[in-house]
Amino acid sequence: MPKIRAVACLLMTALAGACSGRAAPHRAHPDPVPAVRAFEARVEEYLVLHRELEAKLPKLGKEATPEEIDKNQRELGALLQAARPNARKGEFFTPEMQQFIARLFDQVFQGESGKNLLGSIMDENPGIPQIAVDQRYPDAVPLSTMPPEILSVLPKLEEDMEYRFVGRRLVLMDAHAHTIVDFTDELLPG
Repeated sequence: MPKIRAVACLLMTALAGACSGRAAPHRAHPDPVPAVRAFEARVEEYLVLHRELEAKLPKLGKEATPEEIDKNQRELGALLQAARPNARKGEFFTPEMQQFIARLFDQVFQGESGKNLLGSIMDENPGIPQIAVDQRYPDAVPLSTMPPEILSVLPKLEEDMEYRFVGRRLVLMDAHAHTIVDFTDELLPG
């Protein structure tokens, strides 16, 4: 329970600017905690499946070649795709979660430092390729760096999962399968 309270405090701090432990004042925006909890629960469920399926594959050695790594990623991706035939956009990034992230991004990208941060993201951002849930992250598209200012406000992920930007969309990516688990609508400021 203390962990949940700490996460709630962090989220409320990000949105309201303070967390005193007293009742929060009335807000025009819905409480983000249920959306974040639902997101985290879905990610955890996904990771359980990911680990079960990954355990079925041969272990890669420390000296694995790029070809062996690619083959392993593709096999894991195929297993995950078969295990999730009804996977769809918005399963993780629900409308409520997207609204929450959009409000966080509104704060992060304010002012001159926010404009500079957005500029650095867009400089190495891969543009607007076609992407789909449970499909491989496009091989021709480099993985953009995720700035710490962004990672610090988003729910934390375990090492198997990563956030990336593709165009103005936030992507939840399975790092081991190199597949897109979900993605948002365009949330980065235009």
